[in-house]
Amino acid sequence: MFYRDLLPIIKEKCFRQKAILILGARQVGKTTLLKEFIQGKADEVLFLNCDDPTIVSLLTNRNLKQLQLLVGAARIIVIDEAQKVDNIGLTLKMMVDNFPDVQVIATGSSAFELRNRLNEPLTGRKYEYQLFPISTSEIYKTGSYLDVVRLLEPRLIYGSYPDILTHTAEAHELLNSLADSYLYKDVLATENLRKPDLLDKLLRALAFQVGSEVSYNELSQIIGSDAKTVERYIELLEKCFIIFRLNGLSRNLRNELKKAKKIYFYDNGVRNAVIQQFAPLEMRNDVGALWENFFIAERIKYNHYRQHYCNVYFWRTKAQQEIDYIEEADGQFTVFEMKWNPKKAKSTIPSSFLKAYPVAESVIITPENYLDYLM
Repeated sequence: MFYRDLLPIIKEKCFRQKAILILGARQVGKTTLLKEFIQGKADEVLFLNCDDPTIVSLLTNRNLKQLQLLVGAARIIVIDEAQKVDNIGLTLKMMVDNFPDVQVIATGSSAFELRNRLNEPLTGRKYEYQLFPISTSEIYKTGSYLDVVRLLEPRLIYGSYPDILTHTAEAHELLNSLADSYLYKDVLATENLRKPDLLDKLLRALAFQVGSEVSYNELSQIIGSDAKTVERYIELLEKCFIIFRLNGLSRNLRNELKKAKKIYFYDNGVRNAVIQQFAPLEMRNDVGALWENFFIAERIKYNHYRQHYCNVYFWRTKAQQEIDYIEEADGQFTVFEMKWNPKKAKSTIPSSFLKAYPVAESVIITPENYLDYLM
């Protein structure tokens, strides 16, 4: 069992008369996290798993008296896979408003469904967090510095899902099962998508373009659809925690690309499963893209778990000047360039960017120094 950085945050936020929502892709460890949280509290906890139709029925359109009977003497209510319950937002609102001494915790694997059902009823009544695949700091806290170093290459290839890291000999098979059976289930079910073949083609196209600017029009031509469909599918993939977007930073310079965007995968292993590419690093021509995807995803985990809120971008001009990854916080910019080969880590930040934006720090990220920014 991995130590999870989100666990102390949840403990610290408990019993403040707000629901705690934990969102994340399937199989990232939400249920395991909850079981760790309630360990030793069996007499206080009501655990409701919404994979059970009976539980779903008990939580759907309940009145206050029925909820009082359900909650009973419990002090902690855990609702797993809450997005499966119609009107779950109203049910949670009733619990928060009427049981001030009870802590409600709900999880969901589809942000699209759960947020749509929660946002209005739970306005001002919730803390919301995302659980990611295992982070670098979580590997260190569970094991050791040696584990972090030893697992770098496997994580670049097979990713960081808990089941993958604990069953490395079966990583290839497990990743294929994860990609085929779990990750896309929410996407296809969310809006009754009837063209899963288009989704597969789109994911493959995105996997091959990691680290590169993407065009919805170009993607639509590749998969044989239209740009609006591409944009809609990308939104769904993002809301189900498979991919995330970086927009181009464009404020001060005339030649900045104003509508540019890049798309990354939350997990390298999922990206590689999509294109069925699990070759060792020395045999690959996409190591730079893997390293860029890995570090940016890890940095997003790091910031989220430390509640370091910042805007994130990349930057490119019409003259092909580029910065891989930028964080903006409190009016200051931290600028990152990723280089897998330390011997080639001699890039400089374009002077035009330095003149246009207040840069607090600029750094070239290599395997020699990346841990300074993730732990």
